[in-house]
Amino acid sequence: MTELRQRMLDAMVQRGFAQRTQETYIGAIRRMAKHYRRDPALYTPQEVQAYLLHMVKEERLSYSSMNQAACAAQFLFQTVLGHGREQFHIPFAKVPAKQPELLARAEISRLLAACTHPTRRMLLQTIYATGLRVSEACALRVSDIDSAPDRMCVRVACGKGGKGRYSILSPTLLELLRFYVRYVRPATWLFAGSSGKQPMNIELAQRAYRAACARAGIYPRAGASTLCATALPPIYWKAA
Repeated sequence: MTELRQRMLDAMVQRGFAQRTQETYIGAIRRMAKHYRRDPALYTPQEVQAYLLHMVKEERLSYSSMNQAACAAQFLFQTVLGHGREQFHIPFAKVPAKQPELLARAEISRLLAACTHPTRRMLLQTIYATGLRVSEACALRVSDIDSAPDRMCVRVACGKGGKGRYSILSPTLLELLRFYVRYVRPATWLFAGSSGKQPMNIELAQRAYRAACARAGIYPRAGASTLCATALPPIYWKAA
């Protein structure tokens, strides 16, 4: 599926899909191709529907996982291959909305204190103080921090759906970021990966969060997005 994969990637890049979304969609189609061992371009709607049902009944995956694969299939067959919605119907499951998991303020303090790596700790503090998504925080550039007194904001260049937005920058977070920049001296990316030339990998950020939780004796069910859900208005945010 090399040629088809490239067509799908090109279509996603053209539409401004986030890198993580591209990887998720390509991975979902790859798993479907592994299941049928045939060129995905030749699948019938019935085969796609049977695979989605297989994910839930045989693989015991969640309906959210099934819907993720359905989104990838819908993009491939309807957008890339040009099949009409009526001729190539792809079903989605109704998934009840889950209430976000919240951490107590004392737990947040313990968690941040348990993360000793300066870059990873500052990343988690930024997520908590601004309410940014993990992917948004990882992609921040040094130039995205606007400390002008009449603005005081964090610029999110590419948020969900490829849309830019701004988040409030609290004085407390600005003070911490200034100390962090003087100490770490990031070049382009505010939270760079190990090479210093690329932004921190989202998976690395999630591992840093879970490791800090384990050291702090906190066992959340969700990942670092919990900090985003728990984010407090800037006036109430304090460093650990």
